[in-house]
Amino acid sequence: MLFGWEKGFPRDSGAALQRTWCPIHGSESTCSFDPIPAGTYAVACFHDENGNGTCDTGVLGIPTEGTVVSNEPKGFLGPPRFKDAAFSFPGHPTELCLRMGY
Repeated sequence: MLFGWEKGFPRDSGAALQRTWCPIHGSESTCSFDPIPAGTYAVACFHDENGNGTCDTGVLGIPTEGTVVSNEPKGFLGPPRFKDAAFSFPGHPTELCLRMGY
């Protein structure tokens, strides 16, 4: 999911600017977003291991499936914040390499 603001980041897919499902081949996946203007954005991804369309969580709200956000910050008593995951997008094709945590 691609976010352009803090509201809803990283859990609310309805608040994302763009959402995409990307197949996993081996241990890698490549995702592309539609063109967007230069600006500040953040990416949030999860591995939908059981194919139910949501990022499953345990009793305390901690994800039970793999997750990652841009810049790979760690949240403290909750998910990472937008400002920690935000990056400056120059307006032309850019590659982000992220390592999913389980």
